[in-house]
Amino acid sequence: MAEFRYPERFLGVDEETSMRETSAVWVLPIPFEMTTTYAGGTKLGPRSIIEASNQLELYDIEMESEAAFAYGVHTLPFFHPTLDSLEAVSQSIADAVAGLNIQDQLLVTLGGEHGITPGLVRAFAAKYPGLMVVQIDAHSDLRDEYDGTPWSHACVARRWLPYAPTVQFGIRSTCPEEVEFIRQSDRVTVFRAAEMYVDREHRYLDALKKLIEGRDVYLSIDVDGFDPSVFSATGTPEPGGIGWYDGLELIRTVTEHSRVVAVDCVELAPANASQASNYAAAKLVYKTINYVMRSRGKV
Repeated sequence: MAEFRYPERFLGVDEETSMRETSAVWVLPIPFEMTTTYAGGTKLGPRSIIEASNQLELYDIEMESEAAFAYGVHTLPFFHPTLDSLEAVSQSIADAVAGLNIQDQLLVTLGGEHGITPGLVRAFAAKYPGLMVVQIDAHSDLRDEYDGTPWSHACVARRWLPYAPTVQFGIRSTCPEEVEFIRQSDRVTVFRAAEMYVDREHRYLDALKKLIEGRDVYLSIDVDGFDPSVFSATGTPEPGGIGWYDGLELIRTVTEHSRVVAVDCVELAPANASQASNYAAAKLVYKTINYVMRSRGKV
């Protein structure tokens, strides 16, 4: 019986378009999952995104081209961080990224749980002083500790905050500790989902422009920041999230008013829902890459 196989390449591009030496985009899959607290399955996220990406039309209507062929996409081998401890996970990811010898390439990391992001931010903050994080998420992720560890996925923003101030969008689940921390901290700015929803003029985008104008930005996309009607396959699908087109407008604004140096897409849990979420994640990543590449004059 024949077996259907997907290429181990994001978008399934041909060899010439996926050469490491000439590709402007490198995709790094990290299928890490260790601190999931509700529904699991994020370790399956990177492979599912890559598989779904092979079914995308590469023609981007907004770009009026098959954009990927203009800049090239190289998919790196799956990286499995050391599991000696949760802190060691973060350190091993930071070391691995530093070892990639990234010059001007855009690194797009596919998770895995959000616990991969502190190590990534740490690596890029060392390369880009003054780095800022723009985070799309349902959760503040600002607890100092959760389930007995400061390295839980519920604490990730608190762990990377010493390396980069952060702007959060789509937040609609938080705890008293996080509320108080946000009030006292000058390193985190929060735009909650309910506030975004009633802001019909999208004034939050004007505020975003002022915060990021001319800066180097790390963009972290937790798919649960979007509404479950877009991404139901995630560990904690909070109602009332960002819609598809509002999310694209937000990402486009980030790319047009800052220099995005790295992106991650995390918390897809494909074990929990249909193919629709996998496909949406693949398309979201492709659209995000295209926005970044257009801002760099490569599309």
